[in-house]
Amino acid sequence: MLIGATPEGRKELVGFTDGARESAHDWRDLLLDLKRRGLEVSPRLTIADGALGFWKAAGEVWPKTREQRCWVHKTANVLAKLPKSQQPKAKRALQEIWMAETKAAAELAFDAFVESYALKYAKAADCLSQDRDALRVLRLPGRALETPADDA
Repeated sequence: MLIGATPEGRKELVGFTDGARESAHDWRDLLLDLKRRGLEVSPRLTIADGALGFWKAAGEVWPKTREQRCWVHKTANVLAKLPKSQQPKAKRALQEIWMAETKAAAELAFDAFVESYALKYAKAADCLSQDRDALRVLRLPGRALETPADDA
């Protein structure tokens, strides 16, 4: 399923298929269908979970589109590697990353999370760290599709 966002931030269903698996082939077919139906301009940004098939297909169909790992999925993945007692505090620390007002503040919060959890909860810190590059585009509140020039 592909959901787009209008300039006003409203979500719109733009495509779906009943693919047998989340392979690059299935995703590529869906993305190419969007082009056939009139999508003439590549998206500025794609946000998705960790499905490798999507990322491969998107890179082939829209090579200049920026990619961002979904913070909802990433947060759930990281929290699943922590005991329940640690999850509320960790969730707040993760929110400090993606809700940061600047790239520098986000990177400080990212590093603080890893430093705080790496020793006792290495799997959680590693889970976050492995997607650092894919989490690079900041989803700033109210400016989901705009990033300052220094965030590129």
